[in-house]
Amino acid sequence: MQLKQLSDRELIVSYLDGQDVAFEELLNRHKDKIYTSIYLFVKNTPLAEDIFQEVFIKIIDTLRKGKYNHEGKFLQWAMRIAYNMCVDHFRRSKRRTKVSPTETFDIFDVLEVTDDNMETTMIKDQTYSRIRSLVDQLPPEQREVVILRHYADMSFKEIAQLTRVSINTALGRMRYALINIRKMVEEKEMITQ
Repeated sequence: MQLKQLSDRELIVSYLDGQDVAFEELLNRHKDKIYTSIYLFVKNTPLAEDIFQEVFIKIIDTLRKGKYNHEGKFLQWAMRIAYNMCVDHFRRSKRRTKVSPTETFDIFDVLEVTDDNMETTMIKDQTYSRIRSLVDQLPPEQREVVILRHYADMSFKEIAQLTRVSINTALGRMRYALINIRKMVEEKEMITQ
């Protein structure tokens, strides 16, 4: 059976049985989402790369010590580790994260997009830039939920567990984020008319 056809759990079991290529497949399967979510929090390429490496070192250590619980999904577990390492970094440096569209890395670079004509590409670029700009302007708690939900593809239950708030709080933050984005869009439309 090919490694690509194995589930995350089967890859972990294979890795623990001595097949390092199984872990390589697991890493390749999830690295884009994990790295992107780290980058969106820290907004610094070298720092994101360092935290990304720390996340996988911690994952390997946890797997080798037999402390990984197969009940949850691997990606959500890895995302929780990444999130906690980002939070630890900010606690140590006492600064806030900001999603900024001016950085050299772009979340949309890692998304697969079919070839479009130049006009469609320009429209998409402008739309993505506007969305990133609006997300940047949200309060930190709302911005965090938007990033975890839409970029890290986490459920509200997972977001609530990760951020240590109730599901209702996570849902409320998303609701207010959407309300705030809608207000910002309406205000910009009123200014341009």
